[in-house]
Amino acid sequence: MRQLYGLGLTGIILYAGWWFLSNYEVGGLGGITIKPRDGSSAPPLGSLPKLSEVADRVGVPGQNVPKSIPPLARQANVVRIASFNIQVFGQSKLAKPQAMEVIADVIRRFDIVAIQEIRSRQQDVMPRLVNLINSQGRYYDFVISEPLGRTNSTEQYAFIFDAQSVEVDSNCIYTINDPDDLMHRPPFVAAFRVRGPPPEQAFTFKLINVHTDPDETDLELNVLDDVFNVVRNDGRGEDDVILLGDLNVDDRHLGELGRLPGLRPLLAGVATNTRGTKQYDNLVIDARATTEYLSVAGVFDILRQYNLNEEQALEVSDHLPIWGEFSTFEAGRPGRLANAPGNETATPR
Repeated sequence: MRQLYGLGLTGIILYAGWWFLSNYEVGGLGGITIKPRDGSSAPPLGSLPKLSEVADRVGVPGQNVPKSIPPLARQANVVRIASFNIQVFGQSKLAKPQAMEVIADVIRRFDIVAIQEIRSRQQDVMPRLVNLINSQGRYYDFVISEPLGRTNSTEQYAFIFDAQSVEVDSNCIYTINDPDDLMHRPPFVAAFRVRGPPPEQAFTFKLINVHTDPDETDLELNVLDDVFNVVRNDGRGEDDVILLGDLNVDDRHLGELGRLPGLRPLLAGVATNTRGTKQYDNLVIDARATTEYLSVAGVFDILRQYNLNEEQALEVSDHLPIWGEFSTFEAGRPGRLANAPGNETATPR
């Protein structure tokens, strides 16, 4: 009788869970909302999910590194943040050893890399890449978004980061809520803090990982200014926001995003595609707030660095990695002011 009771209770719970997920979706930014999948309005349902619960869905770090590792022994007070569209990154690319070695070596040179265009039905792509990165005794980890897109060819975003160098806030990992479907792939957001300095002095920041639709850049660039403001004003008191990724436009055509007060693209007038003909990728900050930026940024030329011809480089990606350097010490924000030592120029690791 107890077994029958237990089976009956389990069945009720499973049915209730199926019914909820079939009829409602979880969305929101900062304040999570629940709404019916048919688009009608719904009252608040008591205790709403916390961002940490949403983070469990989009990928919490900690599976690829030991529980406790020492902070990185830095040669300078610099954190290097990069972005890399790895062009249809999936099983086919994993099967190309030379391309994978280049990708892994590129990522080892940076503290955080925002990755775009992950396309695979299997969820082993990022673990296999991170295992390759860590095969030389490193401690990289990652967080990844859910598959995004309007078609069957969905993509995922990810942040790969050196766990000795930075730590991610698992309570602040989310995909932008886009109820009006204004962006083909809504941006992916995560908050980080540099390891090494005292926590109250360490540089903290949010990254917005973006891959615009090349056929809808005019519309999407006019949405990204709102995305930038929403992430900055989500109630967490973080003024340092860095939007980075594949914008599919150059620094002169950023639309309403480019008209935000204080907005500064870190790359200007330089090609970021592998063929050296177009600028697609960039890092964007509010220069009034993110004074931690050290005025050092660039494009990482994999052709020269690894002595590749164009055909070999295109096996890696049709995009080149881009990067910028920031102080490891917080320069200050409302309610917080850190005493930062003199900034130094980074030396690649």
